[in-house]
Amino acid sequence: MDAMARIQVRRSWVIAAAALVPLALCAVLSGFRDTVSSATAALVLVLVVVGAAATGDRVAGLVAALSSGVWFDFFLTEPYNSFTIADPDDIEMTVLLVLIGAGVTEIALWGRRQQQRASQRAGYLDGVLRAAETIALHEESPQKLAEHVARQIADVLAVSDCRFVPGRAHETRYAVMDRDGGVTRSGRAVNVERDGLPTNEETVLLVRRGSEVLGHFVVTSATDVVRPTIEQRRVAVLLADQMGAVLGRV
Repeated sequence: MDAMARIQVRRSWVIAAAALVPLALCAVLSGFRDTVSSATAALVLVLVVVGAAATGDRVAGLVAALSSGVWFDFFLTEPYNSFTIADPDDIEMTVLLVLIGAGVTEIALWGRRQQQRASQRAGYLDGVLRAAETIALHEESPQKLAEHVARQIADVLAVSDCRFVPGRAHETRYAVMDRDGGVTRSGRAVNVERDGLPTNEETVLLVRRGSEVLGHFVVTSATDVVRPTIEQRRVAVLLADQMGAVLGRV
């Protein structure tokens, strides 16, 4: 079974559990109606929703929220074992349970996204530090260092290829990644977030020593449309600047 199939199977199990765990929990709590209040039962169900949302699957979190509301109504509101609710307070409790569950799901997913972004930032910083350390040691030839930095740029931008070309001139038809991370082509800005890096031509990062151009990295993203963030692009520019510092000492 390949990785994608395993992911789909795991997701199916997570969604199934998100639907069935509230059912089982409400069935158990129905045996303690005299000792467990509706508010306590609702809080326990919210914990189940949090657990489903913590998997990072929005569908699982929403399914858990809806399942919790449905089975809370069936088992824990009068008339019992019916999807009819007689008490307005129970109606309010059920609606709030579903809404809170949906809200908790979105908050949990937002937290996971923030964590992933922080992890990406740490990865970019590690790449820059490794490149800086290699350059500072200067134990390799400029050609080897250029190859190393090119790999780092390709990894940061998630592109298929990057190579270093010495010299001032570059193809004028190429798109250019500026010092601020913006990309221009024929004097016009490219909306990388929307359209991605150009796939019908290459993108260059100029390697400078001050205002003097010493070479350029040629970035190729022909196989897939990639949309590196402004942060990724600025890291790539910083890596190119480090190469410029090396060439300036040669």
